[in-house]
Amino acid sequence: MSIHPSATIHPSSVIEEGAVIGAGCTIGPFCLVGPKVVLAENVTLKSHVVVTGRTDVGEGSEIFQFASVGEVPQDLKYAGEDSRLVIGKRNRIREGATLNLGTQGGGGVTTVGDDCLFMTGAHVGHDCVIGNRVIVVNQSAVAGHCHIGDDVIIGGLSGIHQWVRVGHGAIIGAVTMVTADVLPYGLVQGPRGELDGLNLVGLKRRGVARADITALRAALQMLRQGEGSFQDRATRLGEETDSDYVREIVDFILGPSDRHFLTPS
Repeated sequence: MSIHPSATIHPSSVIEEGAVIGAGCTIGPFCLVGPKVVLAENVTLKSHVVVTGRTDVGEGSEIFQFASVGEVPQDLKYAGEDSRLVIGKRNRIREGATLNLGTQGGGGVTTVGDDCLFMTGAHVGHDCVIGNRVIVVNQSAVAGHCHIGDDVIIGGLSGIHQWVRVGHGAIIGAVTMVTADVLPYGLVQGPRGELDGLNLVGLKRRGVARADITALRAALQMLRQGEGSFQDRATRLGEETDSDYVREIVDFILGPSDRHFLTPS
């Protein structure tokens, strides 16, 4: 066990032998930190937090009461293999959220980027790859093996089916079930998620140029109504575009996937 002398630990908390507690960490009352956990500098565990498994928590992250971080996957194929959960910097994991370890069949590691917010009751399943600045709203669940791009927002009470990819900058509306890949910058809503255009609010907030937004709109129109299969239309779009944003959509469509796509309605 390694506890930096500047760390503050409430006497009611249990730090198991082997854990590493970095400089400036604050561990509140009734927390449990397992023997394979590494907390980087200035991590805060509010109270009644469980961090276990082979879990790394990045600098400046904050975990709120009753969250469970690094527990074994909710996967019947998991056989106790030595898998991991790696959480980046400055993440906020709110009350009752759950983030699970990876599995051997999925690469062995669940990964979370920097500056994410997991609201009350949010769930991240085994072997997920979560990008930077992702927001998962209250009581939403990301199932195993999903890839969630940077700057994605997943609305409250929504579910992302296993193996689904959600592209950079997309937004999922509340109470939505997503069973197919979501294009970058897409807007998905409805009980059975449908691609309903672009995340225009997100694009404008990030200062994306009007010319690029116009190019994205034209790209969705071509993907919706062009000749040939969806893949054919994406290939042709890639040959014609000079927009980096459109190119990102093309690369996403033509990249490896275990699901089909939500296509423009």
